[in-house]
Amino acid sequence: MKSRVLKTSNDSSRSRRQRLPADKHRVDSRRSRNSRSDNPRFLAVPSGYLIPALIFTMTVVTFLPSLRNEFVNWDDYKTLVENKNYRGLGWEHIHWMFTTLHMGHYQPLSWVTFGLDYLVWGMNPVGYHLTNLLLHAVNAALFYFIALRLFLLADGTPSVSFQTTVPIAAGFAALFFAIHPLRVESVVWATERRDVLSGLFFLLTILSYLKANATAEVDNHRRRWLMLGTFVFYFCALLSKAITVIIPVVMLILDIYPLKRLGRPATWAHAEFRRVWWEKVPFFLLGIIFGINAIFAQRDAGLKSMASYDLLDRIAQAAFGSVFYIWKTVFPFGLSPLYELPVQLNPADWPFVLSTLVVVAISVCLFIARTVWPAGIALWLYYWVVVLPMLGLTQSGPQIVADRYSYLSCLGWAMLAAVPVRYFLGTGIEVRVKDKRVIVTCGAAIVVLVVLGFLTWKQIPVWRNTESLWRHAIAVGHGSSTVHYNLAYALHKQGNLGGAIQHYRESLSFNPNAADAHYYLADALAQQGSLNEALKHYRQAIDIRPNFWGAYHNWAIVLEQQGNLDEATKRYREALQINPSNANIHKNLAIALLKNRAGDHDEAIAHLRHSVKLDPQQSAVYFILGNVLAARGLLDEAAENFQAAVQLKPAFTAAYLNLGRVLAAQGQLDSAITSFRKALAIDPESAEARSSLAQALEEKNQKIKR
Repeated sequence: MKSRVLKTSNDSSRSRRQRLPADKHRVDSRRSRNSRSDNPRFLAVPSGYLIPALIFTMTVVTFLPSLRNEFVNWDDYKTLVENKNYRGLGWEHIHWMFTTLHMGHYQPLSWVTFGLDYLVWGMNPVGYHLTNLLLHAVNAALFYFIALRLFLLADGTPSVSFQTTVPIAAGFAALFFAIHPLRVESVVWATERRDVLSGLFFLLTILSYLKANATAEVDNHRRRWLMLGTFVFYFCALLSKAITVIIPVVMLILDIYPLKRLGRPATWAHAEFRRVWWEKVPFFLLGIIFGINAIFAQRDAGLKSMASYDLLDRIAQAAFGSVFYIWKTVFPFGLSPLYELPVQLNPADWPFVLSTLVVVAISVCLFIARTVWPAGIALWLYYWVVVLPMLGLTQSGPQIVADRYSYLSCLGWAMLAAVPVRYFLGTGIEVRVKDKRVIVTCGAAIVVLVVLGFLTWKQIPVWRNTESLWRHAIAVGHGSSTVHYNLAYALHKQGNLGGAIQHYRESLSFNPNAADAHYYLADALAQQGSLNEALKHYRQAIDIRPNFWGAYHNWAIVLEQQGNLDEATKRYREALQINPSNANIHKNLAIALLKNRAGDHDEAIAHLRHSVKLDPQQSAVYFILGNVLAARGLLDEAAENFQAAVQLKPAFTAAYLNLGRVLAAQGQLDSAITSFRKALAIDPESAEARSSLAQALEEKNQKIKR
């Protein structure tokens, strides 16, 4: 027994390098397992699904505080709170999910999961966060199995049963990935469901591909089924998030190393490797289709043109981003929901120059060491392939980098972080518990994971609500035009006008050409009573964005408040030219015309009619239209509008009162009395209703007497 145990002490290095026949391995592994159960000197590693179950549990515990978080105004409102299209799984919902490019993304499977959340939880954010958390925990467990296979392939060991250190290293890699603070944004931000869901299918695709090709023991029939499963998982990944189009390239990297299905690049065209290339054709074709669709979706969402953002700027951003994620993986401090792209990016600034030099240096060093350490160049290629689409070469959005972009791209760095654990624990079958190297290695690994978990716990409450999110971004030094604008908007919604105005001004100090900041600053100033300054900012918003119909509309409202009805009417008309199907503009233009002595009341009636045609749920507009028509003597149509008003708003006292007056004028005294009584029932203190009812009753009695 003693001679068959490969120890991890220094004098066993020669034994570790020996290659035992497969049969001998099986015998030794059985004996070793027996020896582990009886000998407390050896570190017994749990096998099967216990380690991934522990990884799943630890991930859930780490992210459990996220269930207290709310929706935030960083896309959650537009994606979930204000969007009713996904709420259910009926045919109309499914059709929308599979055809929409809402906010620049094609993600039907992500929408399906949101639909399921709504059916179970309604609009309670707890359920949406819980789904994200569980998906991420499953991803952590799946990554364990992938890391396990990759470590074994790198070692050239034929069976999992011959290792105790490999599961420990794979478990460390999975936890390093799962509880790293860079994961917080993807997991606790409800909108980023697409990250964790596409991550699930990405990992399933890679795991299925490794199972199909990692060993010669897989027969052709089973391999065909595994490759079919790989393709199905890939398709599901694409339906979750388009960024997974890069999976076929990742598969080719795995073919080079560690699967070694492809030889040196000079031999890739040889007949023996054609099967490797041909099997990727369906994957690449599907990826091209989804890639083109993604470009169209992003173009509609604000994809920057080369004219506004040239190639040199994009290359500088790409170099900066590629170093940023590595740096934040090692030093995950000062994380922010937004690292805003500078208004004017200068590629000659030192962060971009230094990042470019670092990228070149790493690339050159790994290329030179490719024969000695092939895993290094494979990790570097994987990282670049996955992160490249998010490095700004096709720039859309205000960010120069984003924590969420590290979700899949930094899987390789988690593997790399586990390499020291694998190395210092040794490569033998048994690991001695009392070995100082084992104690130090395990202790260091635990410390690293505890620190990462603590930092993640600190980062999760940042996303508790909108205000905490943007105040944190400012506190860690990432204040920007968008950050201050988002905080200002949140404070504005809360009614904190002073705080909102302050941060709108801060936003404009970063970017004076932010039209939305001018617009909402004007709104806040108008609410505060600073009407002249509000007008100034509405004009600036329009100068920046000439088709800003909302600015024209609110400008008109302020002019109307100042009594300048002629100018207000002009601004309403300008807003209507840009957005002729807006019911609110038609209504307000009509009211301005009615207020103006020189206003065209016929035009006002036409606008009121058009307003309720566009939006039939406006009880106030029916009421106004009823009043105007009654004044014109059009009593039948006036009565119809008052009736529509009370149907929409049963507690509308004034509408019942005016309906009663119109009915009384038409001689329908019984109906008028009923209407007056309803008005009085709603507001018993209404002197007008009481007086009108008394008058109608008296007139009815006089009729009866006659």
